[in-house]
Amino acid sequence: MPTTPSRLSDPSQCGLTLIELLMFIVIVAVGVAGILTVMNYTSVRSADPMIRKQEMAIAESLLEEIELKPFTFCDPDDPQSETATSAAVGANGCTSAALVEQMGAETGETRTSQPQFDNVNDYNQFAMVGGIQDITGTAIPALNNYSANVAISIPAAPVLGTIPAADTLLITVTVTGPDGTSIVMDGYRTRYAPRT
Repeated sequence: MPTTPSRLSDPSQCGLTLIELLMFIVIVAVGVAGILTVMNYTSVRSADPMIRKQEMAIAESLLEEIELKPFTFCDPDDPQSETATSAAVGANGCTSAALVEQMGAETGETRTSQPQFDNVNDYNQFAMVGGIQDITGTAIPALNNYSANVAISIPAAPVLGTIPAADTLLITVTVTGPDGTSIVMDGYRTRYAPRT
């Protein structure tokens, strides 16, 4: 009587057992789930590059606007603002106490309408909330979900070599995007008066 060969002894019939197959599926599933979790975490936590670039552009623009303003002992409306050597009232200072430059805007001055900010420290505590506006006060529709804040302070110690701290202002611009991320940009402005 002829005998048929056993399936187990035939090398062409070798394969995986059900347990090996199930273990393979479980291991691959765990690996794929781990990779997808990391990718999801990274994409959720990373800032949108477009939002980040907009925040940087707004901060750079506002910082440059502020740095281009004068930094004098007297308000630039004072005829002695470019020659004053101190914040005192008199021949070497300001013409009146009302024109001695203080931190913050003078009464009535704004960024967007006359009389406008005319000195760096006028921008101290300036804020644009609920949208960014250009220098004329016109809202920029594409930036209505951004906000900007400015803080100006005198450094505690000299930071720019031999220039005294009292003649230096630290300008800090913080811009917040629609996703809640913020960018902070700092700049320094030194006093250029007197210009005799």
